[in-house]
Amino acid sequence: MEGEVRNEERVSGKRGGSSSKYLTFSLANEEYGIGILRIKEIIGMLPITLIPRTPHYVKGVINLRGKVIPVVDMRLKFGMEAVDATERTCIIVVEISGNNKTVLTGIVVDSVSEVLNIKSEDIEPTPSFGSKLNTDFIMGMAKTEGGVKILLDIDKVLNVNEVIALEKAA
Repeated sequence: MEGEVRNEERVSGKRGGSSSKYLTFSLANEEYGIGILRIKEIIGMLPITLIPRTPHYVKGVINLRGKVIPVVDMRLKFGMEAVDATERTCIIVVEISGNNKTVLTGIVVDSVSEVLNIKSEDIEPTPSFGSKLNTDFIMGMAKTEGGVKILLDIDKVLNVNEVIALEKAA
């Protein structure tokens, strides 16, 4: 599913209503989903320019058709072990919103799986893991035939002010 997401797949990416579409991807054999409206493009790995003094999970920036876009390694962002890129590793360009601003950011994932239409009744609230764990970035847990997909609130995974600071550093 390389290239831009087709318009007919751009259905509500927010919870509520009867169903929503999510792009699912894998990280370390776990499946995650992001609302399809937040996905701008899926691309193969490109040369990444390193930016000094950025957080460890920031891979650097890419030049995407003349626009400089910060790239975050989702494995490192989530505290997982770093791995070498494979032929399935790709960058998902997502739109991050907050504070009346919108920015594009690339997220590196192990592989893109599929676009799923998930009914609101199949989305469970995030389980409580105790007061010391912050799970605000998880929108919910989607029950699917293949198991459970962790639905992410991309605006809480990546902070818009943090991304703007990365763009300025480039």
